[in-house]
Amino acid sequence: MPELPEVETVARGLRAQLAGRRLAAVHLYRRSVYRGPSLQHLIGGEIGTVARAGKFLVVHLDAGRPWQLLFHLGMTGQLLLQPPEAPLAKHTHARFDFDGPLTLAFRDPRRFGRIGLAPTPEQGGFAPALHIPSGAEPLEIGETEFASLFHRRQAPIKNALLNQKLLRGLGNIYADESLHRAGIDPRARALSRPRLRRLRAEIRAVLEEAIAAAGSSISDYVDSAGAPGWFHLQHRVYGHTGAPCLQCGSPIRRLVLAGRSAHFCPTCQRR
Repeated sequence: MPELPEVETVARGLRAQLAGRRLAAVHLYRRSVYRGPSLQHLIGGEIGTVARAGKFLVVHLDAGRPWQLLFHLGMTGQLLLQPPEAPLAKHTHARFDFDGPLTLAFRDPRRFGRIGLAPTPEQGGFAPALHIPSGAEPLEIGETEFASLFHRRQAPIKNALLNQKLLRGLGNIYADESLHRAGIDPRARALSRPRLRRLRAEIRAVLEEAIAAAGSSISDYVDSAGAPGWFHLQHRVYGHTGAPCLQCGSPIRRLVLAGRSAHFCPTCQRR
């Protein structure tokens, strides 16, 4: 599933190409991926900004159309900027045509991704079709707030990091990589404040490095231009079950915590 670095990479690519463009047409080929009122509300609107909130992409329109277009990429979703004459690829569920000319195609083979239309906070009037989790942003949260979220929490730290109501944007990949760098076993509970300070710092470092590398292309992820990321080449534990730890040489282990996998070094990472 695309996580914070992948979604941030896509957001930056879309922002560079779509800001200021007007939406000319919307084509919805599979209605089950969409939640919300009619997308015709958006026709003629000018794109203001494209932002990321956790694992969600948020497209803001001009003041005359107080809507937010939301995208969640699910497990295999892609948002691809293409010329209008580009053939419609298999598993394309929606297409947005802009002036320029330019199109934005939403493609998702496994169909876990979603598109939604929500009012801006100023508009109100109905409940958003897709709910962006309320958790803090890992790249913005301060030391005190981070410690207050996780200090002495009794759930395994790996599960706590994946709770989008606490911290939004992290998934299996970057939680595993951050815990390895911080020397913390994914099963650890009730962490001390010094260990949490180090964990916060490693989360920020891993995410910033992954964004600089355009994300991790493990499955179907590509950026808005269709190019893969390359941070997966720098993974130390995720997906490396049985391989030697780069720090100590011990075999990387995999276990399942509350239905989610965790990769770690049993020697370098302690409870």
